[in-house]
Amino acid sequence: MNLTDILVIITVGAPLFGFLINGLFGRSLGKLAGWIAVLMLTISTITGGTLAYQTLFNHLVVERDFYTWMFAGELNITVGYLLDPLTGVMLFVVTFVSLWIHLYSIGYMEKDEGYWRYFAYLNMFVFFMLILVLGNSFPLTFVGWEGVGLASYLLIGFWYFRDAPRNAGLKAFVVNRVGDAGFLLGMFLIFSLFGTLKYSEVQKFVLENKEVLAIPLGIAALLFFFAATGKSAQIPLYVWLPDAMEGPTPVSALIHAATMVTAGVYLIGRTSFLYTSVHDVPVFFGLSAPQTVALIGALTAFFSATMALVNNDLKRILAFSTISQLGYMFSASGMLGYSAGVFHLYTHAFFKALLFLSAGSVMHALHDVLDIQRMGGLFKKLPYTGLFMLIGGLALAGIPPFAGFFSKDEILMATQDFPFVFWLLVITAFLTAFYTFRMFFMVFLGKPRDHHLYEHAHESPPVMLIPMLILATGSILAGFVGLGGEKSLWAKILEGTFVLPEHFHISHSSLPMLLGLSAGILGIALAYVMYVLSPNLPVILAKTFRPIYLVLYNRYWVDEIYNFIFVKGLNFISKWILFLLVDRILIDGIINALAWLSYGIGSLFTKIQTSSVRTYALWIILGALFIVGIISLG
Repeated sequence: MNLTDILVIITVGAPLFGFLINGLFGRSLGKLAGWIAVLMLTISTITGGTLAYQTLFNHLVVERDFYTWMFAGELNITVGYLLDPLTGVMLFVVTFVSLWIHLYSIGYMEKDEGYWRYFAYLNMFVFFMLILVLGNSFPLTFVGWEGVGLASYLLIGFWYFRDAPRNAGLKAFVVNRVGDAGFLLGMFLIFSLFGTLKYSEVQKFVLENKEVLAIPLGIAALLFFFAATGKSAQIPLYVWLPDAMEGPTPVSALIHAATMVTAGVYLIGRTSFLYTSVHDVPVFFGLSAPQTVALIGALTAFFSATMALVNNDLKRILAFSTISQLGYMFSASGMLGYSAGVFHLYTHAFFKALLFLSAGSVMHALHDVLDIQRMGGLFKKLPYTGLFMLIGGLALAGIPPFAGFFSKDEILMATQDFPFVFWLLVITAFLTAFYTFRMFFMVFLGKPRDHHLYEHAHESPPVMLIPMLILATGSILAGFVGLGGEKSLWAKILEGTFVLPEHFHISHSSLPMLLGLSAGILGIALAYVMYVLSPNLPVILAKTFRPIYLVLYNRYWVDEIYNFIFVKGLNFISKWILFLLVDRILIDGIINALAWLSYGIGSLFTKIQTSSVRTYALWIILGALFIVGIISLG
């Protein structure tokens, strides 16, 4: 066992150890449980950061198997890890961002009765997330994939004694299981084609057989993307993420903004060899699998952004924004701009986590009030929180020199060759800036709308402000690694990480940057006019365009449609067709008919059993005569 093996074991094992300590003894540890969780994340961040540095700057690429996990026939699954620049990026994001959210949680969850349980779940989540990104095979990734799903379910429904969090956790769990079926089917198909599930071996076979097996490989790519639509909340399985805001706000920052929901983007990047090999093979209404990814990503980005325009729930606005930004990442990855997609994943982790923590700070000051219509003028009461939300908002809107500007610019460049996707993302950039600063202006500027809330508002303690400061710094500086386009530090770091077509090239021009920046500035300007200079204008527009407003406010009634088709539809099928028709009438009918037939035959033979020798003799003679008659006729 070498030093790299030891660092990997410590990185993964530290949060597992924290989970076990708090899970078994947390109730008696009191507030120490939070600091134990933070300590374990500090260790994991140091060792994980060391590994990330080695992969990103020293170009370390290591694959190692520790032991055989499952062996049956041709199936041989080992427990091992794969370190490369993509793993390095994810290691840094997961451990570094998680550490500061853990620290923030000490202040945010201080008075919660489930304090120890919360930190046990949070450590468990990080453990499974690290399994997901370090695993060197589809099954190991799937273990982490399901593990973070379990942790998400537990944390969304953390306040299980309330109906809303409990139902939201169940909804997230069920919707993700639908997507996970795609992951399983994709694995089955890959194994049936190549007899292995290890990434390095599958890549070798895919590249050798991509012409012969183009269609099945395209289907496999779509299956894995379907899995990603569940975990990363894309059309059609995005519906769980807005309701997931019922969990504690730091959970939203960690799981539903910075790490877990990006697992689908990571999966596309990890299997770039699969998507690249079928980039010109039509498999879905004339589109290739990667083009389908790009289209669904762009549609999701636009669709969710429109729902954020009129939403008044502080956290749900950010939830719709997360769905939208994930759509950007998928659009870039679908156009084979894997590096741009992962770049946005990296920068988004900083500024979206910052925005969620800023929202949590506002909630902390206003006793968990989320309705932005009741806020206003809070910059005077919460100057640090307001500044941090402003930084996060500028990064999200793609304004230089903040991190989101650089990564969104790369995505627009990567999608230039798909005009519909490109222009949809440009329009979405305008919508993003508008709804982000609608939120900011309504919360922090103007006059207080609820004076009681305003008078009792107070700034958060240092244990919450320091993590926000660190993430704000990242939101400012993180994007500079992409400065220089093809010659940037980011390009050098990820060079050779993804499988790309021969002579593939993304054109770097100033037009996408200018369009994206213009869209962002216009969005902020319009929000300022509507919510600062003319605060009555939104009311007038809502009345004038009431049908459109109602559609957006009710989220296109997608939840209601899903409930009618799938929930009530499956209930109808289960109750009236499967239960009544199939079970009661068909199955029970056949069984009851056989029972009555047996009973009738038995009743007939009971009449023959008379206990009279003369009757038995008569039946024997009649039987003999019958047999003789049959033989004679024959």
